[in-house]
Amino acid sequence: MDAVNTSEPAPSAESLLRAAAPHELVATARRLLTDRVGAQEVTLLLADYALSVLQPVTHLPHTAAPVAVHDGPAGRAFTDQAPVVEVADGSPSTHVVHLPLTVRGDRLGVLSVRLPSSTTDPAIVLRLTDFATALAHEVATAGRDTDLYLQARRTRRLTLAAEMQWQLLPGRGCARQEYVIGAHLEPAYTVGGDNFDWSTDADHLTLTVTDGMGQGIEASLLTSLAVGALRNARRAGIGLADQACLADQALFAQYGGKSYASTLLLRLDLETGAVRAVDAGSPQLFRQRDDTVERIELEAQLPLGMFEETPYDEQTFRVEPGDRLVVVSSGVHGARAADGGSFGERALRQTLSATRRESPHEAARAIVSGLIEHFGSRELAADAAVVCLDWHGRDGAT
Repeated sequence: MDAVNTSEPAPSAESLLRAAAPHELVATARRLLTDRVGAQEVTLLLADYALSVLQPVTHLPHTAAPVAVHDGPAGRAFTDQAPVVEVADGSPSTHVVHLPLTVRGDRLGVLSVRLPSSTTDPAIVLRLTDFATALAHEVATAGRDTDLYLQARRTRRLTLAAEMQWQLLPGRGCARQEYVIGAHLEPAYTVGGDNFDWSTDADHLTLTVTDGMGQGIEASLLTSLAVGALRNARRAGIGLADQACLADQALFAQYGGKSYASTLLLRLDLETGAVRAVDAGSPQLFRQRDDTVERIELEAQLPLGMFEETPYDEQTFRVEPGDRLVVVSSGVHGARAADGGSFGERALRQTLSATRRESPHEAARAIVSGLIEHFGSRELAADAAVVCLDWHGRDGAT
């Protein structure tokens, strides 16, 4: 009788990353890649809140010098969401493979791995891509148990209002077969009242953009209550108009009409592309179809919390595969520069047209960058939120 082989297979990289302590993910990744693919150097870079730089996570919670998010091979990997192989300066015998770190469409950063050039083949790059995806999921999960990776993303201290708002967000992107979402928020380190939120199930996507009045901690508290009330109503399984009604009642009960939140609520049917909408305030909605940009005019209804027991009505429209929806808060479409000039719909439409071929993430960032350039300062006078959604639809859907 042949001897029974009782040896167990080596644990997978994914299982070892899951077993690592949250603060030891970088060290674990470095050890695994050194042992399994001969990595000579491994660097984790995380995008900062403003999406302006990639922060190397070296000796946590501190970082080395940042890398520009839209320049160089690491920046290209982040922007294009594809691996980039770089021939290392002064050492043609080594390559550096830059791999995007992304969780379900939410871009976190880049993993850079230095390898001997003789081992940098397509199969290795594919293995590294899978490893980077596994690491990204662990970094996202570790954020529940440690502040280290959040600290590493910061180029400076967040205000308390901004801290509250970033913790309230679902992420800065989301992707599945039917759609891709990219979103951006500024001023990243002092934001107070703007928020975006989304939730998806088997057949629907619910998306909201909220603009709480005021600034600083007061605006953040108001928006936190509005978003919490909307989520509570949504999770109760009630319709979109009733979600707005319940959130309206919650805000009025707390503030008595002295403070309110402008909100746009959308619910997309993933099978048909039908969209239900409630326009409760100032966020504006645009649709790009081919090379045409049109503003979707919805019935303007009262902001949440302005009056007691305000009734809300739903409207409907449709999206077709290839359409892009863009939602901008009042901090974008109503922004004014120091000389009094308005950013305005014309400039917004020009930016939308210029970024039509870009990803939703880059389109959202470009809109805010255009606003900052117009305003002349990164410290905007009002919060600015942009959500960009590319609609693909389901295969075979009618």
